[in-house]
Amino acid sequence: MPGTDIAEAQRIVLGELPDLPHLPELPERGPGADMIGRGGAFLVELPIELYAARWRVAARPGHDLRVALDYLDRDLDTMTELAGEYSGTFKVQVPGPWTLAASINLPIGGAVLRDPGATRDLAASLAEGVRLHIASVRARLPHASILLQVDEPSLPAVLAGRVPTESGFRTLRSVDVNVARSALTSVVEAAGVPVVVHCCAPSVPLSLLSSAGVAGVALDLSLVGDLDAVGEFLDLGLGLFAGVSGPSSAAMASTVRDLWRKLGFPATSLASQVVITPPCGMARPAQLKALRDAGRRLSEE
Repeated sequence: MPGTDIAEAQRIVLGELPDLPHLPELPERGPGADMIGRGGAFLVELPIELYAARWRVAARPGHDLRVALDYLDRDLDTMTELAGEYSGTFKVQVPGPWTLAASINLPIGGAVLRDPGATRDLAASLAEGVRLHIASVRARLPHASILLQVDEPSLPAVLAGRVPTESGFRTLRSVDVNVARSALTSVVEAAGVPVVVHCCAPSVPLSLLSSAGVAGVALDLSLVGDLDAVGEFLDLGLGLFAGVSGPSSAAMASTVRDLWRKLGFPATSLASQVVITPPCGMARPAQLKALRDAGRRLSEE
């Protein structure tokens, strides 16, 4: 979400999305509040730091990591204060292992992704950090059911060998599907709660995600090209967080209903399997209200 006031953002989320609130992310606060900086706050015994405006693995914890940890602690404290008595499903999110591996550099330069051993270490570190984070959130929200969103915008590029090298003139070797699945599975299993993988890129590997044990997938419907793959994913009983935009809540609900009809699923299962979300990017407060109204239209019609 835009802005720098976590208390105000959390109040808006709780007010506009009472059926599925979440812990907001406010990247406009600067480094450490961005997706990759926050991801570094979850890594266990793998500190990161800023160097030449990029995050890289550090020899020891320093100022940049302390800033990221401080943002996370403040956000969790605010969540506890404002949502401590909440008793529904509450969502938190972390960057996925492949997006972190493609975005964090090694001390010697180049993405962690270029080094299979370092990538395995990062995935293991993240899995442990996710386990600790979910335990903390559960203790802070004792009446809530926790849902974890794993953000993996880089996953399709990792699998297709499209992640550029440091020079930008070449790309890193593609990652084997089984290796990618193993890292994601470790995070899913460590969480111990339902996991939704969010990927705002074309060619989301839905069969890989389903076999990794996710409960659902969040994607931008405007980028979906293979409806058969989406249908097969949903036919397993898994959930879809459908990223849509439109001039009104009615238009957004209509977009989702049209997709559901094309896939051939009964209208009665739509509201139980689909959540309407924003497409990728900043979620504006006015947009949250429209999403809430669109979701209620799906439930009522």
